[in-house]
Amino acid sequence: MKIGMRRPRISIEQDSDGKFNIEERKETKGTRFFLDAKKLFLSEGVLFYADKITGEVLEAGDFNLDVSRLRFTGGKAPDHLLKNLSFTAEFACKAFRKGSLAVSNLKVHIEGKEGILDLDPVTMRLFGGQGAGSLRADLSGSVPHYNVRYSLSRFRIEEFLKALSPKKVAEGSMDFSSSLSTRGKTADEMKRDANGEFSLRGENLTLDGVDLDRTFSRYEASQNFNLVDVGAFFIAGPFGPLITKGYDFGSLFAGSGGSSRIRVLVSGWKVERGIAQAKDVAMATNENRIALVGSLDFINERFNDVTVAVVDGKGCAKMRQKIHGPFRKPEVEKVSVLKTAAGPILSVFKQAGKLLGGQCEVFYAGSVAPPK
Repeated sequence: MKIGMRRPRISIEQDSDGKFNIEERKETKGTRFFLDAKKLFLSEGVLFYADKITGEVLEAGDFNLDVSRLRFTGGKAPDHLLKNLSFTAEFACKAFRKGSLAVSNLKVHIEGKEGILDLDPVTMRLFGGQGAGSLRADLSGSVPHYNVRYSLSRFRIEEFLKALSPKKVAEGSMDFSSSLSTRGKTADEMKRDANGEFSLRGENLTLDGVDLDRTFSRYEASQNFNLVDVGAFFIAGPFGPLITKGYDFGSLFAGSGGSSRIRVLVSGWKVERGIAQAKDVAMATNENRIALVGSLDFINERFNDVTVAVVDGKGCAKMRQKIHGPFRKPEVEKVSVLKTAAGPILSVFKQAGKLLGGQCEVFYAGSVAPPK
C-alpha cells in the first residue's frame, strides 16, 4: 500500500504531561489498530511543532518526507506511540526555523524501531557553514536517553552573532564540534545528567571596536577596562550566550575604537553531570594571550571560581580576575561590577602576586602558543 499527500500542513503539540496531540484518545482506547505500508510520502509540506514542556517552537517549510517499511501495531494498553512503530525515512527541508535560529538544506536519514529513533546522518547549512551529526533517542523506557554528535565546519562568526546583535562585532570562520549524552523527561533533568565534550576553534579572526593590545599596554596607567568588551564572550565559546544572559551585545566596544586580530582562539570544555570544566580555553592576539580556567554549573546557573587572566610567555598570570556566583549577577573578586543588563559585566583586573625567585605558578599550559 502506498499513501501520499502533496502540500500538507501538519501541526504537532506535546502537552505538559508529555502527551502528543497525535496519540490515541480515550474513546479509541481498547481498539486495536494496524498499519503496514510500503511507502508513505509527503511533498512540499509545512510542519509546525510546539513543546509545552520546554516552550520550544519549530517550523519547517517546503519539506519532503519519504517513509518506507512503515509498520504500526496499536495495542489495547495505552502504550507510547513510538513503541509500536517501525519505519525508515528520508527527510529534506529547504528552510527550518527555531526562534532566531535559521537552518537551510536540512537532510536527515531516520530509522525507527521499538521506541528507538536513529537520525544518522543529519546534514545542514548553518551560519554559512556545513553541519553534520547524528542523534539517537531511546524512548523505549520510562526515562528517555539521548546521544548527540554534531560538528559545524567553517561557519561565520558574524552570522552567529546576528542573533545577538545587529551590529557586527567580529568576523571570520570557526569550527565547532560536540559530543553529548543525557537522559531525562524535562530540560532540568537532562541538564543534571548531561555528559560530553564541546570544542570551538578559530584563526585569524577580526574583533571590531577595540584594540586589545593597546588596551592591555595601557592597563597600568588606566587601571580600568571591561573584560567582556575585550573578548570574554569569545573565550566562553559555545556557552557564551548562556553565561552572559541579558547582556546588550549591541553596546559592545561602543566608543573604544580600533580593531584586533585574534591569531587563534580555542575553547575546549568537558561536561560532567551538567557542569562544564574548562580544559583548554584561550585566545591570542598579536602581542597577548588571554586564558580562562574554572567551571560553569548549568544546573544552578553559576560560575564556579572562574578565573580569566592575561598570561606571559611562560603561561604565568600577569593580570587576573576571579568570577563566581550566578550567571545573571556574577560576583568579581573585590569588585562588584554587574550594574545593568546593558552595563559592564566585568572590569578592573587584579594584578598577580610578585614572582618569587623568577618562578611562578603556571596558569595556562594549553595549545595556544604565546606571541612571537
